[in-house]
Amino acid sequence: MAQLSLFDSEPDDDPPARAASLAPKLRALAEKNLFFGTSSWKYEGWLGSIYRSDRYETRGRFSQKKFESECLREYGKVFPVVGGDFSFYQFPSAAYWKTLFDDAPEPLRFGLKVPEEVTVPRWPQHARYGSRAGKVNEGFLDAKLFKELFARPLWRHRDRVAVLMFEFGAIARSTFAKPEDFYERLGPFLDELPPGFRYSVEVRNPEYLGADYFSLLRAHNTAHLFNAWTRMPEPLEQIDMPGAFTADFSVARALLKHGRPYAQAVERFSPYRSVQEPNPAVRKALRIIAERSWRASQPAFLFVNNRIEGYAPGTIEAVVDDLTI
Repeated sequence: MAQLSLFDSEPDDDPPARAASLAPKLRALAEKNLFFGTSSWKYEGWLGSIYRSDRYETRGRFSQKKFESECLREYGKVFPVVGGDFSFYQFPSAAYWKTLFDDAPEPLRFGLKVPEEVTVPRWPQHARYGSRAGKVNEGFLDAKLFKELFARPLWRHRDRVAVLMFEFGAIARSTFAKPEDFYERLGPFLDELPPGFRYSVEVRNPEYLGADYFSLLRAHNTAHLFNAWTRMPEPLEQIDMPGAFTADFSVARALLKHGRPYAQAVERFSPYRSVQEPNPAVRKALRIIAERSWRASQPAFLFVNNRIEGYAPGTIEAVVDDLTI
């Protein structure tokens, strides 16, 4: 995959120090099929380290609108891949996809979360779900819904997609009394997925991690997504489980410290300007996945969230600086 930027022909624009340090390291790793990126990209806390503040000024003042609409271009000068959480909450239209990919630098690839319309068995009891709150989701693991409303509009841009991620939040036992009940629903869904995309599954029920689950994913060349999440086993534990590497590529998301609620991480770390709490275990897991993938000549897509240590670019640089490849 070529790593030349659309902006390589521009004059040197004196990128911020962190961007200048990180970009060549990530470019070199991408040439080895090791892709490090962050979960989303619109963080004002990165101004001055990843983003140049003066790019987003209007009449001498910072413009949040300009920043949010244009910073992806600057992000793509540094990172080869980005995690797209936005697609979890909607079925983006064909026009939306066109605008997104037209505005993004060509080398940049996206790890996209599949909409919750496909992965939530029962709508949460939350005001934003309106009259659906608490009700069974009829679209859960509906392959036709996924193909028609998500995969089809995205198809023409499939070469820009690194991986599609099915995130299954913690599922109550009232929905699936035992893990095998979940597998019985997941298997037929995976059977119907269209070729042309890489697929990964992220579960947040620790009891789902077992031989039958890994075997099911392996039969479909679908990656188990190694996740650092408050109620999941540590990533180091996950990668040590027999058969946990289930595809000819690997995917990981470093999201939250084990035991820490999401809201607590937001309060502790925002606005995400610096690493505040290094997590050696998560860093080690990311290194192991990357180094294993390199030895196996397989791609790896590794996404880091600000809420794991306080500043995703700093976490990523610490990991890549310690790689032995």
